[in-house]
Amino acid sequence: MAVRQPRYSKEEFAQRGDEIYESQVRQQVEKGNHGKIVAIDIETGAFEVADDIVTASDRLLSKHPDAQTWFIRIGHRAVYHFGARSLRETL
Repeated sequence: MAVRQPRYSKEEFAQRGDEIYESQVRQQVEKGNHGKIVAIDIETGAFEVADDIVTASDRLLSKHPDAQTWFIRIGHRAVYHFGARSLRETL
């Protein structure tokens, strides 16, 4: 099994992933999928939606084996939450 190597800096990777999500993917997936994971190939714009990262990644990689994959959780600022504090704004 070949190991995929990143072709972009962390900053460019994140920028491209966020731009593709906001401009091409969000309007297609947001309704009815809150909390699900989107795996996006930042080079082709191809994406897959699933309940977890592994499933979304596997689906995307089966169609685009050399994908540079960016993940986002629909309706959240981050894919994972660490710690006991809520990500909600305090009122």
